[in-house]
Amino acid sequence: MDRTTASFVDGIGAAAATSGILTQQQGRIFALLYLQDSSLSLEEIAAELEQSKSNVSLNIRVLVEWHLVRRKPVAGSRKDHYEAAKDFFRAMQEIFERRFRWTVRQVVAAIKETKAAAPRAGLSRDRVAFLNARLDALAAFFSLVDTGIGMFVEGKAFPADQLRNVIPLDLTGRTTRR
Repeated sequence: MDRTTASFVDGIGAAAATSGILTQQQGRIFALLYLQDSSLSLEEIAAELEQSKSNVSLNIRVLVEWHLVRRKPVAGSRKDHYEAAKDFFRAMQEIFERRFRWTVRQVVAAIKETKAAAPRAGLSRDRVAFLNARLDALAAFFSLVDTGIGMFVEGKAFPADQLRNVIPLDLTGRTTRR
């Protein structure tokens, strides 16, 4: 692998490792394929990255599932060949829907459970009111994020400035006006 490609492969691998979505190896495989002008077989990928074929095979399955890599038949070859996705919008739609939206919905569910439990927890009325105010603000923000992800996944425009208009709280838990 030439130095330029190696630099890109290592950089994308490092970025993937911190993404929480892909591993470093998956990022490296994607980067290698992205800079190729033709598809590569598992053996070729493994040789370029100095990894075992089985390791590459396991990691490439994830990339195919995320729509970041696709199989490409090569005439006259019985081997699987792969190429990197070039439709980043579609790939990001998949990632947002499957990864980020699920996380956002976990937060919304935790908020609902906490709000339901607070009145039965033997807390003072003031404490329950404080918790509800904080949880309502958080719920408003994450519900808007969930809506935004849905719009993005459907290919619709989302006015991001709406996120800034969610009712902010000061440190005491009282609502503040802008």
